[in-house]
Amino acid sequence: MTERLRILAVSDTSAGNRRQAEALAAAVAKQANGVAETLVIVPKAPWRWLSPYRLPLSAWAFDDAFRQQLGNPPDIAIGCGRQAALATRLLRSAGSRVVQILDPRIDPSNYDLVIAPEHDGLSGDNVLTTLGSLNPIDDDWLAEMRQRFARFAALPSPRILLALGGPTKTWPLDELSFKTIADAVSALHARLGGSLLVTTSPRSPDWLRDAVHARLGGLTSELWLGEATAAANPYPGFLAYADLIIATPDSANLLSEAAATGAPLLCPPWPEQTGKLAALTTALHQRDILTWLPEGRCIVGDGDEFAGKQGTRTTPHRAVDGVALEVIRRLFLGTRIEITN
Repeated sequence: MTERLRILAVSDTSAGNRRQAEALAAAVAKQANGVAETLVIVPKAPWRWLSPYRLPLSAWAFDDAFRQQLGNPPDIAIGCGRQAALATRLLRSAGSRVVQILDPRIDPSNYDLVIAPEHDGLSGDNVLTTLGSLNPIDDDWLAEMRQRFARFAALPSPRILLALGGPTKTWPLDELSFKTIADAVSALHARLGGSLLVTTSPRSPDWLRDAVHARLGGLTSELWLGEATAAANPYPGFLAYADLIIATPDSANLLSEAAATGAPLLCPPWPEQTGKLAALTTALHQRDILTWLPEGRCIVGDGDEFAGKQGTRTTPHRAVDGVALEVIRRLFLGTRIEITN
């Protein structure tokens, strides 16, 4: 190919969906000497309720920016999430090769390639499975975030990050369970010293933010509760500077981002988790990517397993580059394109 590939990342307004689509588009563009573009879609009714199923005039579900893409379709369209699953179907009909991230809830043959986390249990000839979700975190990303949040470099080591999501149907976090988590984190901080960084997420309910402030506020060096007045969310900087990460198991994105940093990853086993994400945390544990956070009373003495965590790194779990290579191989098999390392 003489012209550079155009790779379009398509997602709705969900930050998690956008992050995965853009990460893969950027990785494909980098390895195939292409150009990555981004399109955020907000489908109109009734299509947004029925996506990814096609209705008459489905192109009118989206705005002019999307219809312009239909008139000049990208070489590759990468969508993530149910709303994007309709958009990628339309782009495929217009001539794009399309990749859909996450289970589209319809036959995968409607796409050239579907990428789904293995805990979803989706299979097929054109289905590629990953452990966890995709993200852009690599050494360059971490270096950029360390530069952007350079003030965290002055914090004493080890820097312990507690990243909190929120309760779900399959992980019913309540105040009693959080007390157990907070006690364990406090004990670990007392054992290792250093700095405690705590962040909540948009999924965190008000009671959890209040409990964080009450139980851990006095111990934290940095505390982020989603303040609207803050100049920038420090979460990327927390990830970049963390020497040890404790992440709740309610989000595949949260666990995958933590695992990509190379910092040892701990996860609280309380309350008991069920469902698909339980399969993910179990798989991460079985592959030595994740360790269960013990109760506070277990973190004592010089011989505990966390004494050796200070100052150490683990092998980062990063999937996006390998997935990008497989996308190029499958979509352009028999076509000569330049792949850069």
